[in-house]
Amino acid sequence: MGSTELAANLFRATQTEDKIRRENIKGKKEANDAHFEVGAKVRDAIKNIGGDMPEDLEIPKDSIKELERKDKVRLD
Repeated sequence: MGSTELAANLFRATQTEDKIRRENIKGKKEANDAHFEVGAKVRDAIKNIGGDMPEDLEIPKDSIKELERKDKVRLD
């Protein structure tokens, strides 16, 4: 997951948490509905500003360990 997708996901999670608290949402179904609603609005915002949709983002090919190894080799 790249930084753009991570930031969008964190924004969605924090906004959902605030909505659940602010609206005193109780129950699993209601919480899931809130997650779905906020997620749809975040996706709409990404689309409206011309951003890349999460499913269209390139998946990093190297693992973190591999990237760290390459960086260490480059710096040595």
